[in-house]
Amino acid sequence: MATVGALAGLAALALPNAQAAQTSSTATTAATAATATPNMLIDGTALVKGNPPAGDAVTTKASLTNVVQYNRLYKTGAIPTSKCKELNVSLRTFAGVVAYENNLYKCLYGSWALPLKQAGAAYKFAPKLVVHNNRTVNSPCGVVTDTAFFCGTNGKAWIYIPAYQIINYWNQQSPTFARAYATFTLSHEYGHNVQWLTGILNASWQRSAAFSTNAARLEESRRRELQASCLGGAVDGANKRNYPFSGGFMTQYNWVVSHSGDQPGGARDHGSLKNHAFWVTAGFNARHSYTVAGNCNTFRASSAYVA
Repeated sequence: MATVGALAGLAALALPNAQAAQTSSTATTAATAATATPNMLIDGTALVKGNPPAGDAVTTKASLTNVVQYNRLYKTGAIPTSKCKELNVSLRTFAGVVAYENNLYKCLYGSWALPLKQAGAAYKFAPKLVVHNNRTVNSPCGVVTDTAFFCGTNGKAWIYIPAYQIINYWNQQSPTFARAYATFTLSHEYGHNVQWLTGILNASWQRSAAFSTNAARLEESRRRELQASCLGGAVDGANKRNYPFSGGFMTQYNWVVSHSGDQPGGARDHGSLKNHAFWVTAGFNARHSYTVAGNCNTFRASSAYVA
């Protein structure tokens, strides 16, 4: 949101079967949906309407500031590799995107289980992955259009991934770019799940509600989103020896990372492109060659680093 868990406990865990659902309006295909363009990458967002499932050591009486700034997540050890391989499948079709994202989802679940256990969170909990082909999604947290997002409410959570954006990138940009975008987007959204399970996400939203100015609320949003991207970079870095984080894939991944964030004329709620790249890199290239969540404490960073 306590006792440090043993690694052997993780080995006994069975990875969940991620569920990919296509809703009734699947007539909206990549050919008819709005085309995503490389200069308008979107990191997504995180919405909450309720508390996460209880872990064995999530502090409920700590102040909101303590929850976000001194969370036990920051004291956890190296994120272990899941030893997953990238799924070799075309992202030209909806079915291909579903298979690709479900495979990556299991990798993310496997890598985050131990740090979440060490943080005292409900580490066996798995959000439901929903890969869809719709412009607008009516989720339990509200209606969201044209973006990937996380929704957590009353012990349940969902990650929504729009397949048509990935398909468009495959067809109109390049297959490698589409793979890199699909990888980072899901890693970012799973980062929101880590925030939710450790109490950071709810505490951050409550802090936002208490601020008296929109500027303060926007800065809080940037801290929240930049942290999710850093956590996404951290888990990707933990798997860099098994996933293809080299060559052309790494070039495209770095492009995605350095071009995601607040766009000219848009809301300043995700962080500048420069700061976004800084935090993802901080996660990916964690100190002493270990990839740890403690590199991602955006809530103690100066305002300049979350602008």
